[in-house]
Amino acid sequence: MGILAMPLSVNFRLMSLNALLVSFASLLQNTYIQKLKKTTLQRYIFSLNNDNFCLFLFQPWCCQFIFEFMSLNYPLMMNLRVVRRLLQSNICRHYSTNPPRDILSLHERGVFQSVFPEVYTSDLVRQLSQSISIYCGFDPTADSLHIGNLLAIVGLLHCQRGGHQPLCVVGGATALIGDPSGKTTDRQPMSPFDIENNTVALTNQLNHIFANHEEYIWKHQHKKLKPVKVINNAEWYKNENVLDFLSRVGRSFRMSDMLSRESVKSRLRSDEGMNFTEFTYQMFQSYDWLQLYQRYNCLVQIGGNDQLGNMVSGYELIQKCLGKRVFGLTVPLVTSTSGDKLGKTAGNAVWLDYNKTYPFDLYQYFVNLKDTDVENYLKLFTFLSDEEIREVMRAHKNNEHQRIPHRKLADQVTLLVHGESGLKEAKRWTEALFDKSGSSLSTLSAKEMKSLFSNVPCTKMIPEAGITLLEACMRCQCFSREVDANRIITDGGVYVNHGRVSNPDTVLLPGTHILANNITLLRIGKKNHYIIEWLFPS
Repeated sequence: MGILAMPLSVNFRLMSLNALLVSFASLLQNTYIQKLKKTTLQRYIFSLNNDNFCLFLFQPWCCQFIFEFMSLNYPLMMNLRVVRRLLQSNICRHYSTNPPRDILSLHERGVFQSVFPEVYTSDLVRQLSQSISIYCGFDPTADSLHIGNLLAIVGLLHCQRGGHQPLCVVGGATALIGDPSGKTTDRQPMSPFDIENNTVALTNQLNHIFANHEEYIWKHQHKKLKPVKVINNAEWYKNENVLDFLSRVGRSFRMSDMLSRESVKSRLRSDEGMNFTEFTYQMFQSYDWLQLYQRYNCLVQIGGNDQLGNMVSGYELIQKCLGKRVFGLTVPLVTSTSGDKLGKTAGNAVWLDYNKTYPFDLYQYFVNLKDTDVENYLKLFTFLSDEEIREVMRAHKNNEHQRIPHRKLADQVTLLVHGESGLKEAKRWTEALFDKSGSSLSTLSAKEMKSLFSNVPCTKMIPEAGITLLEACMRCQCFSREVDANRIITDGGVYVNHGRVSNPDTVLLPGTHILANNITLLRIGKKNHYIIEWLFPS
C-alpha cells in the first residue's frame, strides 16, 4: 500500500488510541469497528507515518483493508454484505476509479511539494473528493512561457485529469505592478501595449498546450476533460477606483504581515531595496484569488514554492472577507545544473514558443539531461505511470548508451508543448544532425537547415561546373590559407554532409554533395560547421 507522504503539521502522536478509534468509527459510521481488538488495530495504525494518518482515512484501499480485516477476524458475527455496502457508500463512492480523484498523491512523484495550510490537509482531501476549481497565475512579462512555468502547467493538467476545473489567470493587470518574488532588483516597467501583446501570446500558448494534452496524451478519450478557462485578471481591475480599492481591500492587510513575506524581506536586505509598487503586489495577487473564489468557487491555487508568501496573503484575505478556507499547492522550482532557477531573468530560459526555442532545441534539452536527473524529470514533466517509468529506467540500465528514458522524456514534453508536428520536426532535425550517412539532411528544407544551424556561417554561391571542395572551402572562409585547407582535407578533417572527403580536388556534384534542398553542409573537425546555399536559376 502506498501511503501518501504529505507534509502535515498535525501530530497524531499526541492523540490517544481511543481518539483514533473514535475518529475511525465516526468516519465509517460503523459500530462494528469499535469491537475490533485494539492491539491489532493499534499495530497497523502506528505502522503509518504519524503525520499521515488523516490521509489514510480517505484512501480507497482503506476500504479493502477494513473489509479483509473484518472477514478474517470476525467471520461469524459480521454480515459481510452489510459491511461491503456500508464501506462502498461511505468511502468508495468518494474515491472511485473515475474522476474526480485525489491529486495529492502527486506528492509522491514530487509534482506538489507542500500544502498550505498544512494543518487542514485533511479538509483539502475532502474537498478534492468532488470537482472543484483550481488555478495558477502567469504574468505576461514576456511573449512566451518557459519550462520553469511548464511544471505548474503540468500540475494543473493533473488536476484537470482528476476531474477538476483548471483556471489559468494571465496577469494583464498585475504585470503592470511586477512580482518581486525571486528577484534581487526592481523589474523594468512594461508598457500597456507590450503587456497586451504578451497576454494574447500567453493565452494562445496555454490553450495550445491544453489542446495538445487532450489530443495526444489523454488516453481516456471517452471521458471528457473540463475545458480550461484562460482569464485575464484585467477583467476585475478595469473598473476599479484606487481609492475605493484601498478602502475596501487595503484595510484587510496588516503591515507586519506584508513585511514578514520572504520576497519582501530579501529585497529590503539588499542594497537596492524595494519600491512601493512591487511591495503591493501581494495585495493584488490576493485580490485575484478572492475574485476567482467569488466567480468560480476556486478553492486551490498552484504556484512555485517561491509564491508561498503570496498564497498566504490570498488565504488570509479570503478568510477575513468571506470566512472561507482555501488551499495552496506548491510545485518545485526547475533549476539548471548549477542550481540556478531557470527563467528569463537568469538568461537561461528554455522557451515554449516555437520561434524562441525550436522544438529541436527543447527536445535536445531533455535528451541531454544527466542520468541522475532523468527519472525525477519523468515523474515531474510526464503523465507516464510509475510502473511505466520503472520499466523505462530498467531498460536504461541494460542499454545506457541508447538514452531510452531521456528520449521518452523528450518525446512527451515536446508532444505536450508543440504537438505531433513539432515532435516529428524535432526528430527529423535530430536525425539530420546525428545521422552519419547524411541522407537525413536532404529531408530538411533550406529554411530548416539554416534554423538547425542557426549560429553557423551561411554562404550563398552560384553553382559552377567543376567547382572543387578546396575552392568551396576557401570561398566559405573555412580556412585563412590554402595550404592549411589542403593539409586538413588530406588528413581527413573535412566532412561534406556528414561524410568524410579527403581529396581537395573532389568536384561537388548535385545529388551527391549538393542536396535536394540546394544545401551543402561542411564540417571542419568535430564542431565547426559551414553552410553553402546554392543559387540555382529558377
